[in-house]
Amino acid sequence: MKKIPLILFVTLLFLLSPWCNAKKTTTQYPVVLVHGLMGFDNLLGIDYFYNIATIMEKDGTLVFTPAVSAINSSEVRGEQLLTQIESILALTSAKKVNLIGHSQGAQTARYVASIRPDLIASVTSVGGANYGSGIIDLINKELTPGSQAEYTTRLVFDAFGGVISLLSGNSQLPQNTLGAINSLSTQGAATFNQKYPEGLPKNECEQGNMLASNGVYYFSWSGTETLTNILDLSDLSMLFGSLFILGHSDGLISRCSSHLGHVIKDDYKMNHLDEINQFIGLHSFREVDPVELYRSHVTRLQKLGL
Repeated sequence: MKKIPLILFVTLLFLLSPWCNAKKTTTQYPVVLVHGLMGFDNLLGIDYFYNIATIMEKDGTLVFTPAVSAINSSEVRGEQLLTQIESILALTSAKKVNLIGHSQGAQTARYVASIRPDLIASVTSVGGANYGSGIIDLINKELTPGSQAEYTTRLVFDAFGGVISLLSGNSQLPQNTLGAINSLSTQGAATFNQKYPEGLPKNECEQGNMLASNGVYYFSWSGTETLTNILDLSDLSMLFGSLFILGHSDGLISRCSSHLGHVIKDDYKMNHLDEINQFIGLHSFREVDPVELYRSHVTRLQKLGL
């Protein structure tokens, strides 16, 4: 008979453990994951932030994954994101949101935080193109304004972006390849940074301030390896991309370009896709699970009252 209370206690503890974890990791404000260039919220059942929102929700975090144009300027994408943030706030009655943007999603999130800081608690850049991409610069050099190359590139990639948006159920979103290239080039990023400087370190590759003058908290992390899992064929594209970038990079974005606000770490053994737990969760066995970085960051935000 003495064993029955113990069994009941263990069973009750097991049933309540998810709720207990949720209380420990819930942020004050909802978390909004912002996808990057050629991204989506969910494409044919596959999340851009693969399995990340699902795990965070199980922890008790309120997470939203809005879709913005797959290919467009950061300002246009930012306006689309702002509209969806306003809807999220109306739905949840929250006063602010925490933005986590990957790649171009970092610029997109920064734009919103700059023009509407009253709605944003924090911005986190994951492999963010905060100072542009050397690969985009190489592409841009080949696109003489008005040339056949520019016309063909725009036609092909606008169509590709349209297909991504269509398959993800967001066919209404406009595509603008030249706008995206301008935002992600080194020169375009410099212009963007002059307009929306919050969170940037004084000099590229340095540590920035966690709390900016607009009252928004800024963070960043990124990786510096390309071949991270022998089973992941997408690593080859990351290796190829790294050949065109000076210094350490994640295959698409340089280590220094990723810096924004408080740099949590800029040399994880991850490439640009590992940072969002792609492809389907394959990552380096010598590095922390990418999902755990997001879970740890939620705890960090919670401790700051965000």
